[in-house]
Amino acid sequence: MTKDVLITISGSQMMDGENGDVEMITCGDYYSKNGKHYILYDEVMEGHEGVIKNTIKIQPDSLDIIKTGLTNVHMVFERNKKRLTCYATPMGEMMVGLNTKSISIDEKDDNIKVQIEYSLDINYEHVSECNIVVDIQSRAQAQVNLRS
Repeated sequence: MTKDVLITISGSQMMDGENGDVEMITCGDYYSKNGKHYILYDEVMEGHEGVIKNTIKIQPDSLDIIKTGLTNVHMVFERNKKRLTCYATPMGEMMVGLNTKSISIDEKDDNIKVQIEYSLDINYEHVSECNIVVDIQSRAQAQVNLRS
């Protein structure tokens, strides 16, 4: 994997019988240390000045998403475990529960793809069933397919 990567994060939430999809594509930096993969990228929040610094850490059985700046959170997705974390945003704080049902990690020379299925709780109440796909590709080899 090269240092310069293209990151595609897509997901869906099933809430009250309705499906909400989201997809984001951005550039970032990749590095590997002690058998762990790290992906770094910046994100802007519409209507706010400043950026959110994001770090994704991929280990054999888990994925961490760490956000600092306008929002602050450390989310851990680990197979068959429920994790609670405080999610601080410009609009206030909330307690987020992530109950990871499955996680699969597919590593290739120029691509790492992580798929996660989880339940989402906000302030101790179940909100939705979710899935997320994090696809990291070497920028030079990247192939992007946008959903319609």
